[in-house]
Amino acid sequence: MPREPVLFVKTPNTLIPSGSPIVLPSIVSEYKFDNPRTDYEGELSVIIKKRCRNLTTEEALNSVYGYTIMNDVSQRNFQKGDTSGWFRGKCLDTFGPIGPAVLLAKDCPDAQSLKIETRHNGKIVQSSSTAEMIFPVAHLIAFASRMMTLEEGDILSTGTPSGVGSIQDGDRVEITISGIGTLSNPVTTE
Repeated sequence: MPREPVLFVKTPNTLIPSGSPIVLPSIVSEYKFDNPRTDYEGELSVIIKKRCRNLTTEEALNSVYGYTIMNDVSQRNFQKGDTSGWFRGKCLDTFGPIGPAVLLAKDCPDAQSLKIETRHNGKIVQSSSTAEMIFPVAHLIAFASRMMTLEEGDILSTGTPSGVGSIQDGDRVEITISGIGTLSNPVTTE
């Protein structure tokens, strides 16, 4: 159990909408990994509505525009092998499927009571609730805002429940969060 949230970035090139394919990049095969692995990670994401810095936990939820779904796709061989951190394993093109809708903060009385479920090729592989998060949404926002200025439109993904697994060409990943809908993406190889 981490003492504090782990922060990393995903760059804009990762973002794709529901229905678009997650593309496993051909460069991974050039490395000849013994066990190449790219994983799905179903997560609740928070969209920031206004510039903010140094928020308290009590103030944090006032900075939320709304909530959506993200698949924090991760190329594990790069992520675990890079001494400089997780950047490369998290920032490959198409590795940030997001959507399909935004649940406005005003319409979400409690972000810590949303059901989250991930299906891999139709089989339920993650089933949990945001009530089970290690760090609640307000804590995550406050923590991040003490490290950096959060800007309007920034997206903070909140972590994934147990059940993360590997994806391959031809797979489909569907993530459903109550009140938001289902993010669905096929997987293909470059």
